[in-house]
Amino acid sequence: MDKIETSAEAAETAALPRCYEVHANSDAASGSKDLPKPLQKPVENKSPAQWAYERLILYIQNFEKTLDGDHEVAMGFTGGDAGVMRIEGMGYFDPDIITFYGSDGGGAKTQLVQHVSQLNVMLRALPKTVEDKPANRIGFRLAADLEDS
Repeated sequence: MDKIETSAEAAETAALPRCYEVHANSDAASGSKDLPKPLQKPVENKSPAQWAYERLILYIQNFEKTLDGDHEVAMGFTGGDAGVMRIEGMGYFDPDIITFYGSDGGGAKTQLVQHVSQLNVMLRALPKTVEDKPANRIGFRLAADLEDS
């Protein structure tokens, strides 16, 4: 049975995605203005999990563009004392689950499984773990995979 939507809901889900940001510092890096092809599809063609996953990739990738070669992206948690997780992978499970893979400050393997309605991610810069290796850039790998799929 089809879901009955109001005209406002139908217009919202058929909308083409766009990214818009304004920063106090005019030199600050803004989000992507030219969205990759997978993100140019109307919202109605995607689950909430897929839609959140794809947009998070853009935010991670744009954040990584602001980092120097000695830092990598991590995410902080709100509430409790879960701390920070270095992002080493990300995925989704339709229709509404996002998962992050990584390691905590002590190097322990971690995974966060979160419902899209509870999604609250703070991106942070952490010093890279190995001095003689280039900084890990997960956002660019995630974006490449998104383009390939």
